[in-house]
Amino acid sequence: LEFFLAQMDRPQIKGNLFLHFELIPDRLPEALCELLPAFPPGTLQFEIGIQSFNPEVQQRISRKQNHEKTTANLRWLVTHTHAHVHADLIFGLPGESLESFGRGFDELYKLGPQEIQVGLLKRLRGTPITRHTEPFGMCYMPTPPYRIMATRDADFSTIQRMVRFARYWDLIGNSGRFPNTLPLLLGESPFERFLALSDWIFASSTQTHKISLQRLFEMLHDGVPLLPATDQTLVTEALSSDYTHNALKGRPVWHTAATSKTGQTSTRKGNRRQQRHLPDEASLH
Repeated sequence: LEFFLAQMDRPQIKGNLFLHFELIPDRLPEALCELLPAFPPGTLQFEIGIQSFNPEVQQRISRKQNHEKTTANLRWLVTHTHAHVHADLIFGLPGESLESFGRGFDELYKLGPQEIQVGLLKRLRGTPITRHTEPFGMCYMPTPPYRIMATRDADFSTIQRMVRFARYWDLIGNSGRFPNTLPLLLGESPFERFLALSDWIFASSTQTHKISLQRLFEMLHDGVPLLPATDQTLVTEALSSDYTHNALKGRPVWHTAATSKTGQTSTRKGNRRQQRHLPDEASLH
């Protein structure tokens, strides 16, 4: 990292550097902490594999992880650096129920990583996970990618709900396109509320792919009434702001008044998806 910091001001490097690392959640050396804050926004991304916050599940998959250090490290990275934090959770692990996963999701969301990848368990031949197949009723697809289909604690329909949840979360939660709207939709119960929204989106559209961004905005607007204690007016204002930020053509269908704002696209180079999570140019100065 010291090498890359030394190159930051070189004309051919400045604005073009993007470093991607994997990080063990509960290990963040002090020497690393001294360097990371010096990297500007848009240059660092950390992949952090959480998998599960359930200590019993962690033990079954032979994953030793200090919970306090993990949460403290994530919080520090989000608070004290400009790094883009991409953390993952896996649904379908032995003994992990929907409720247990939801508690872990809520805890991770509140730590503030820019992205939470929700993955579905896949069986890799020869890995220790196979020893849990019978005791936990784990049934996998018979062909690649050997994704989990049902477990003792999550039946087939629950797995399918989570497949859809993961897809919609990627489109909405991870995309960086809804920075103003998302917190209002999720409130104090992010997993429960987004799962309800995910169920409604699928019931209304029967689609998980080929959903236009404009249609996604419309569905989020229409789905607000099903979320208890959600202020429709505030969400509509937030959606309008995000709609403008995404530089979509025309007005949203719910818009009743003209807006004076115009969409702007960032000129920064680098990972396009990551850039959408960065603050506006003006706020960086």
